[in-house]
Amino acid sequence: MIKIYHNSRCSKSRCGLEILENSGKEFEIVKYLDATLSAKALKEIIALLKIKPIDLVRKNEAIWKANYKGKTLTDAEIIQAMAENPKLIERPIVVNGNKAVIGRPPELILDII
Repeated sequence: MIKIYHNSRCSKSRCGLEILENSGKEFEIVKYLDATLSAKALKEIIALLKIKPIDLVRKNEAIWKANYKGKTLTDAEIIQAMAENPKLIERPIVVNGNKAVIGRPPELILDII
């Protein structure tokens, strides 16, 4: 089953959701700001994305700038920061089986569905 980690306040996330709706495929919406992701779940997503944890962080968020910017953090600390502050997670993320993509731009989602 395809999953989209979605934030309805984000225009890119809304565009990603629209791509999935128009695909005709079944998918699940995970509103990750409401049902926060555990560090374990984030690790699994990062592994599917084949990126470093820092590449999933929204570095322009006020939380990042105030608490983490300029600090030397381990991957585990970055993942924990995202688990505690889900606004830091880049979006949308779409997972389809063993493939995942950050939908920036949203058209990248087409590559895995």
